[in-house]
Amino acid sequence: MYLYSLNPNQQIKMFTSPFAKISKDTERKLTFSLTYMLILAIVVMRYFDRFLINNTTPNGILSFEFAKTVERSQEIVNSWSTLAKIYAGLSLGFDFLFLLIYSLFIALMIHKLNERLWSKKSFHRIGELLIWAIFIAAIFDVVENTCLIKLLIGSPKLYWSTIAYYFALSKFILIAFAMLYIICNSLLLLFKRRS
Repeated sequence: MYLYSLNPNQQIKMFTSPFAKISKDTERKLTFSLTYMLILAIVVMRYFDRFLINNTTPNGILSFEFAKTVERSQEIVNSWSTLAKIYAGLSLGFDFLFLLIYSLFIALMIHKLNERLWSKKSFHRIGELLIWAIFIAAIFDVVENTCLIKLLIGSPKLYWSTIAYYFALSKFILIAFAMLYIICNSLLLLFKRRS
């Protein structure tokens, strides 16, 4: 996307990749570091989630994220033991770190594919826009986590469940678009290398 100045021949690029200026060596190191941190973070999140799964929450923390109503949220919280509530709190707290890791990792993957496949082509703008969309998804995750923490500590406000639901839904939609972009472009890159 471009912002036009008073002179129509001058364009200021708004959505350039935050990774555009880094060297190939730095990019490679960053890719390795983020991959390692992402795997480790997923293992930690999965560990926390083991304590949150029961008949009321078959999908663990995801069931809580998509509760939507305050009644359903309270039912979920009440179904957890004291230990499970502690792990729910740890999961939500750790997610603030996790969202930084996954957003940077996904954004970097989009950047790498975008540069290899679409440099100097109009489709390049789509990749740049998706990079920033992932950071918006991370902001949505922050809002969602804050609402869920409020519910976990016993706030009876109806809007916490509703806000958490819609921000979680919006977050996952943006992540789904980003992952679709990565999968399709990875396959395209693989096809180009083989042909």
